[in-house]
Order: sequence, then C-alpha cells, then structure tokens
Amino acid sequence: MPGAALNALQATLPAGTTALEPLYLRRSGAALLIDFSTGEPAVLHFGADLGPDLPDLSLLGSPVAPSSLDIPVTLGLIPQGSSGWRGRPGLRGHRDGQAFSARLRAVSATVEEGGTASAAVITQADDDAGITVRTELRINDGGLVQLRHTLTNDGYGNYSLEELALTLPVGRPATEILDLTGRWCRESHPQRLPLRQGTWVRSGRHGRTGHDASLLLAAGTANFGNRHGQVWAVHLGWSGNHESFVDTIGDGRTVLGASELLGPAEVTLEPGGTYETPWLFAAFSDAGLDGISAAFYAWFRARPHHPGVRSGKPRPVVLNVWEAVYFDHRLPILLELAESAAALGVERYVLDDGWFRHRRNDQAGLGDWYVDEGLWPDGLAPLIDAVTAHGMEFGLWVEPEMINEDSDLARAHPDWISGPARPDDSTGRLPERWRNQQVLDLVNPDAWQYIYDRLDDLLSTNRISYLKWDQNRDLTEMGHDGAASVHAQTLAVYRLLDELRKAHPGVEIESCSSGGARVDLGILERTDRVWGSDCNDALERQTIQRWTGMVVPPELVGSHIGPTTSHTTARTHELSFRAITALFGHFGMEWDLRQLNDGERKELAAAIALYKDRRGLLHSGRMVRADEPDPSLLLHGVVSPDGSEALFALVSVATSFSEVPGQVALPGLTPETNYRVELVYPAAGQGHTFTQVAPPAWVSSGIEASGRFLAEAGLPMPVLNPEHGVLLSVRAVTPPGTASPEAAGKRG
Repeated sequence: MPGAALNALQATLPAGTTALEPLYLRRSGAALLIDFSTGEPAVLHFGADLGPDLPDLSLLGSPVAPSSLDIPVTLGLIPQGSSGWRGRPGLRGHRDGQAFSARLRAVSATVEEGGTASAAVITQADDDAGITVRTELRINDGGLVQLRHTLTNDGYGNYSLEELALTLPVGRPATEILDLTGRWCRESHPQRLPLRQGTWVRSGRHGRTGHDASLLLAAGTANFGNRHGQVWAVHLGWSGNHESFVDTIGDGRTVLGASELLGPAEVTLEPGGTYETPWLFAAFSDAGLDGISAAFYAWFRARPHHPGVRSGKPRPVVLNVWEAVYFDHRLPILLELAESAAALGVERYVLDDGWFRHRRNDQAGLGDWYVDEGLWPDGLAPLIDAVTAHGMEFGLWVEPEMINEDSDLARAHPDWISGPARPDDSTGRLPERWRNQQVLDLVNPDAWQYIYDRLDDLLSTNRISYLKWDQNRDLTEMGHDGAASVHAQTLAVYRLLDELRKAHPGVEIESCSSGGARVDLGILERTDRVWGSDCNDALERQTIQRWTGMVVPPELVGSHIGPTTSHTTARTHELSFRAITALFGHFGMEWDLRQLNDGERKELAAAIALYKDRRGLLHSGRMVRADEPDPSLLLHGVVSPDGSEALFALVSVATSFSEVPGQVALPGLTPETNYRVELVYPAAGQGHTFTQVAPPAWVSSGIEASGRFLAEAGLPMPVLNPEHGVLLSVRAVTPPGTASPEAAGKRG
C-alpha cells in the first residue's frame, strides 16, 4: 500500500463495514503501524521507521497453530480475551460482575499531521458492554511516542473499572529486560534479567512513585548497552500507584506496558462518566540507551513551559541551607550564609525545614504553615531582603501534603487526616506514622482549600521565587471517608500545583519526595526540577544521576555539593570529585559555606564559575555514556547539538584490575571534525586525585585529534585514585563536518 495513501488517511468506519484503512505514523526515525482488518486496532509494529511504502498488509496475517483458536490471534491496542489474547488483558472491568469481557471494535480513526507531532485518535466501542475507549497517539519530534486512553461509560448503571493498561509490542530480537529499583538514598539502580515466557511485573503501592520505582522499563537485544543494541522502553507519567510490565505469551509475542494500579472501587463510573489514563511514554532506539535518552530529552526541551524556555534564564546556582544549619534558624547565622553564598557566585538561596510554627524538630508543626513568630518576630522579610539585596533569589521549603498529629491543624481538624476509618467509625484508626507524620486528606475540599490559601498567602506576601516542595512518606492506607483514595489524592495534588502555578507563574517548584521517591513525568509536568536523592555522597550520586538521567535531562535533576564528609553515608570525598559529580545536573550546594578554608573557597568559586560557563552546553546537549569495559571507570559527557563542543567526566569508582586505564574512547563527537581536548579540572597538584608517577603527555598542554580518532582510538588517561574524577573539555578547532588537511593526512 503506498505510503502517501496512508499518510493522507482520515477515515470513519461506515455502517456495515468491518475495517478501516491502516494507520502509519512516522517521525524522527520512529514508527507505529496499526491495522484494522480484524475490526480492532492491531499494532503490527512499534520501532524503527519502515520507510514511505508498505507491502500489502492483508498478506501478513499470522498462521494458525494446531490446538488453538481457529483464527489468528490479534494483538490489539487494548489486548482482549475476546480476540483470543491469552496474556495480560488491557482492560478489566464489569457491571456488578456482568459485562466482564469487552469486545471493543474500531469505530473511527483520524490522523493529523503537521506541527510538532504526528498524531492519531482511534475510537473503539462495545455497545453490549456499554463502553467507548478513545485513544490518543503521538510521535513527537525526537521520536518519543505518547499513548493515552479515555474510557466512557455509555451504558445504564455503574461500570466498575479495575485496570486500563497501555501497551506496545516489542520486536522479536529483544532477549533482555532492564529496569530500575532502589531505596532511600540509593535510588535509580539498574537490574537486568533474561526475557522469558511469562510476565515480569513491577508494582508500586507507595501512593507516590516510590524509591524503588522503575523509572524506565526496557527490553532489548542481548547485552544492549549505552551506545549499542536495539532497545524498546516505556515510562508511565503518573505519581500514584502504578504497575509496569513485560508480557511474553506462548506464541512468542512480547508487549511492554503500564497502568495506574487502582484500589478497590477507586474508579466506579456512573453513566456518562469517564476515566482518563496517564500518558505512557515510549521510545525505540537502534543505538542503545543513549538513543532512548535522546528521545525523552527532545520531548522535554520542546515544551513551552520547560525551565529556561519558560523563564528565559539559565538554571541558577543553588544554596540549600539544610545540611548547613538543619533546624537552627537563627537569623545572624542565616545572614552570614547568605553573604558567603553571594561572594561565591550563588544565585538562589533556599531556606529549608524549620521556619514555620512549632517546628523545632521533625515531630511537630506540619500543617501550621504560618511563619513562626517566636523565631521570626519580623517575619521572613529581614532574611529575604538580605538575600535579594545580594542579587540572589529566595526559596522556601514546604511539605503541604503532610500533617503532624502534634499541630494546631490536626487538633482543629482531626478529620482531615487521611486513613482507613469510616466517618462513623468512633475508633478513628489512623495509618502507622512515618517520620512522625500522617497524610493530609486533600480529597477533602476544605483541607485542599486551606493548603491552597496558606501557600497563596506565603507567595503573595513574600518575595519567594522558588518552592522546595517535599513529600516525605508513603501513602499507606490512603483513604477518604473510609474508601481508597490514592487516585483522587494524586489528582488533588496535581490540581493544587496547577492552581498555584497559575496564580504565581514566576515561582519555580522543585518536587522532592524523601529525595527521589516521586520522579515521573506526571509530577514533572507541574514542577521545574526533581531532587534525585537525599544522598549527596558523590559516589552514590554517580549511579543515581546516571540512571535518573536515562529519562530526565540534567537541568531538571537537582545535584548539590555536600559537606566533605557525607551526612548520609559518612564517606569523605575531595571537593573536585563532589563538584564534578554535581556539575552534570542542576548545580548547587548543601554545605556550611562559612566554614570553608581559603583553598576550598577558591576551588569552589572556580567550580561555580565553570558551571556558569558551561551550563548552556550541559542543559541543551546530547547525553553520551560510554560503554567503558573497565567496571572501575565511568565515562559520561554532554555534546552540543552542533557537535562543536563537549564536556566529559572520567570517574574512578573503585580500584582497577589494570595498572593504567589505557586508551579511553570519547564517543559521540562529529567524526570528521578536529577537536582540542584539555583536562580542565582538577588542576595539577590539586588534592590527591592522581596515583601516578607521571601523567600522559597530552595532559599538560592538551591535544588535537579528530572526532573519529577520539571515538575509535581514544586517549591515554591519568591513573585516578578510587572515588576521584577528571573533567575534560573538548572544543572543535575546525567547523563540524570539516577536517583540516593535516588531520586528513594523519588519518590516511
């Protein structure tokens, strides 16, 4: 079938006919092919672009196996038992036990082209079950696919929805699964397993995304890596309970999918009622995981509300005072910190936990969002005025979704605490405490309005440019009026953020959740960055940031230099290692800057200046992660979109089995461009970074080589002590795509 005919498609299924024309969506090297010949949308292909022309799809029907259904089994956009699918169903619901097996069939399909995405809308219906499902599909510039369903109850009586999943097929070459897991202060760590027949399910029942959430669920070819192999990957943009899964059935077909994990009776649709799934984001790459990241980064950076795009300014250097003062909020100390920060070049000063009523420790006060008159007799104005007079923005920590039982709010409104108890339950049973706190029931409109009013007042009466929005516990036994309410609570939080951003469009918001327990594209549509982890240990952060960055670009991941000895691990690291780690994110500090010695102050000021000089590159370029064969070494970097410059970090995370690193490749540069490579940090003799008698010859004065040479042959690298790193600057000396005659002669 000619591609032009498919691309021009805009069809509605006439009465009495059984099929629509196929849908073929293509953009940025990715493609989706959907066939309607069986009456339902069958996803024939998700992956690489298939070119402009397709064969006769009617000849591609599967064979019929012995002792099976008498017709080929269709893998629909919503997999259904009514079509013979014996894997995980895409829809589970019923009407008081009836209408349990839907038979959705296509009613219409519309393709739209132009603008920023190739998009389609498919509508399916089952008149007997009384339901309609509308599916939106998009392929964005950069190749990231978006998929979302909306189910409507068209029948009489209520429809109880248990699950509505979003699935896409995986190519047959995939033989491995990769996902992420973790815990507090150790988020986003990878795990691999073979892809076998059956279902691999990751369930998140935290009421938030979770420290152990699989930010990315991927399937790929054997031993796929950062720069090689075919990879299919998905992410669910949802901040509540969820499941992601890989499902391989007996006929060999595999799907990747995800869904909101609904509690008992959380979604019961009255006649005319609708349920909209979160967006599923999916990507395909034939160049390893870096290709997956490229698709996600392109989508993020094309958003009109993306930080930098929305504000028109670079990501500011941050000082958060938590690990400097904790709950010790004495104004003279905070003013000294502001003066020290400004002298170093800090651009945003954030006052953390402890500023509001009754908050002398973490056991009381949550919910009492009034400036503590005992600590701040003149309000926050003296500190804010000093901070802004130094040319810095002022930020404030809040935790609006939580409540301490020891608070004025809890004493006045105990019924605003979420839990399993019914309104008529005299026991008032509450969930077990977590960090001495409970969850505020934002499904209650009065509680929601109270929080909105308090935050709106704080932002209206103070010059606050930034909120660090924390959420420090799982939502165990999350209930409203005795019924499960994670779904409704998540939507209430989204609405709270949306309304505050609408009222205060100039305020940036960070999503922190005990560190990295709420990192997903649902919360990132409403916030300006995430806190990757409460752990500022640079060694731990190397892994946390590397894998969080598979989906989230560095300008959205807060990354701070902590004290010399880590608050969470008690490890001690030199400043250069901590700074090099923090550079590859939204850079900042959590450190008592008053205590720096002269050498530390000079080095930190230089690191801040380096970040300011290179943040345009770091927050716009292509992320490159080398497939380094020595497990003791990590190499990652950012290459500018035009290939004219790059910044690489080589990090030693352990002792090596080799005496010297050997020739380390710098991938991702333009092959025919000549570059100058220089070691820019740390300087020679700075700290105990190196363990060598003499460095490689090029280190003292730099070296020129082509992008092809650097990627294929590489450079000899210094011998690093464990838990140290070096920063390499790479700049083009010939225009991208043009090699000097001398370089061409050397290659010949």
